[in-house]
Amino acid sequence: MPSYNAPLRDIAFVAHELLDLSSHYQHLSGCEAVDAATFDAIVEEGAKFAEQELAPLNAVGDQHGCQWHDGKVTTPPGFAEAFERYAANGWLGLDKHPAFGGQGLPPSLGFVNYEMVCSANHAWGMYGNLTGGAISTLSEHADEALQQRFLPPMIAGRWGGTMCLTEAHCGSDLGLLRTSAHPGANGSYRISGSKMFISAGDHDLTENIVHLVLARIEGAPAGVKGISLFAVPKIQVDADGKLGAPNGVSCGSIEHKMGIHGNATCVLNFDSACGYLLGEANRGLNAMFTYINESRLAVSQQAQAHAEASFQGALAYARERVQMRATPRLKADQPADPIIGHADVRRILLTQKAFAEGGRMLTYTCAQGVDLLHHGATPGARQAAARRLALLTPIAKGFLTETGIEAAQLGIQVFGGHGYIREWGMEQIARDVRITAIYEGTNTIQGLDLLTRKVFADGGEALAELLGEIENFTRDTVVPVELVKALQQRVTAWREVSDWLRETGGEDANLVGASAFDYLMLSGYTLIGYFWLRAADLAERALAEGSTEVAFYQGKRETARFYLQRLLPRADLHHTLIRSGSQNLMAISDAAFAR
Repeated sequence: MPSYNAPLRDIAFVAHELLDLSSHYQHLSGCEAVDAATFDAIVEEGAKFAEQELAPLNAVGDQHGCQWHDGKVTTPPGFAEAFERYAANGWLGLDKHPAFGGQGLPPSLGFVNYEMVCSANHAWGMYGNLTGGAISTLSEHADEALQQRFLPPMIAGRWGGTMCLTEAHCGSDLGLLRTSAHPGANGSYRISGSKMFISAGDHDLTENIVHLVLARIEGAPAGVKGISLFAVPKIQVDADGKLGAPNGVSCGSIEHKMGIHGNATCVLNFDSACGYLLGEANRGLNAMFTYINESRLAVSQQAQAHAEASFQGALAYARERVQMRATPRLKADQPADPIIGHADVRRILLTQKAFAEGGRMLTYTCAQGVDLLHHGATPGARQAAARRLALLTPIAKGFLTETGIEAAQLGIQVFGGHGYIREWGMEQIARDVRITAIYEGTNTIQGLDLLTRKVFADGGEALAELLGEIENFTRDTVVPVELVKALQQRVTAWREVSDWLRETGGEDANLVGASAFDYLMLSGYTLIGYFWLRAADLAERALAEGSTEVAFYQGKRETARFYLQRLLPRADLHHTLIRSGSQNLMAISDAAFAR
């Protein structure tokens, strides 16, 4: 099985050199005490837990899976004990409010830790992450009494949390949901209905689970305008926070999935379960977007973490596996060379590395935005962060999941036949990462969100700000001019095709739908190109200043060149596909599908 080693040097490069997080923390309300040394110490402890506690359970979770019997779910061996230690060490409350038992640290520290958790054990990591999303949603939308009742045990790890959106008949079209809510006693509601695909919907890690459930109050308008959000505990909780009787919430079954076997994906049935309204009635979807947006960023990290894990496994194997003769020879005195000497294996490894490390730059940049969103010292800082984060989130979720899947498949390819069999662990990475392009909104939905709600909605202003920032950087960099021009060319194309879509979309009802995925990918390739140009600039300057870490910075410089010359041109294909319009998809007869 591949071992996981947290990439601490690259994490430090992104955190301290690219983003200068320690200076960033000085401008966050309540986070001023976090310096580089504190950051590194916390990350190093998180790395130990991921490497020593979670990575050894990854194959265990895949092989044993979760088990359902008589309505109860048991997690794989070792999962509950690891979760107890994780909670006892305070990781669940790392960035949560101190008033409820959290440590009040910047969210970006939680992002860094979550990447390591997911590289080590994606399925296990989802239990705590989903609880974190529920905590954030309750913190923002629950009244004070409900917060006092629910948040402390959730932050302490005694209770878990989920979000319950999907129903069998409606999928992502939440306006069709049928789960109902009827007024009950003392301001509560009685929730009835069935939800499916609920990750971590039932398990044996905690004594209670708080489900955040979308439902329609009797008499509410049809569609999404009539949806409300409710907190529904699995076990009833009295006003003092003590557990009472079961609450009409049952797990009807768990799904038998392609991957993430260690996380229970449940069908949950609500039978007049007691629930509590969060936020305003009929505005539940707005409240749930606190959870959804946080989850979309988490999914981008899951995918990037798999790219890292697959790259680590493939790189170690390529250095040891001896097969055929390389040019030039690596071991002239032997009949064959390590496969890392072959050109196409280098293409694969560099593609994985470029996606894993480029993705890290993007996800940590998003994390920096989340810091400002929650701890920005001024309303202006928080508003600017929200604006940029709204633009980056669909790109991060969509693009990084697509490239994470590609990186995982490439990892199998390096191993050849050995990658296809279970004992090496590479095929598990490919199975586990596949879900990331589907849940929290499929990637076409991310592309539609990017185009319609982010680029079109404000007339392209947020995008123009980002493109202007990129262009300003390209004018003041020490990176070789041919690489700078490669990025400038794609930035120009990104702006041009955005304007064309905005101007032409009204003439073709299907143009946006036909272009959304390709627009997402074009955006992602160009944005990651910007990060790699920044990384190359830092590397050039460090080498010019005489850094002793020559290999590290040369690696950054050379990976940037590879990305800008070999991967960034993929954006051109997506540009061409967008400009081809929708007629090649929609102006065809049913005969195209005849068999």
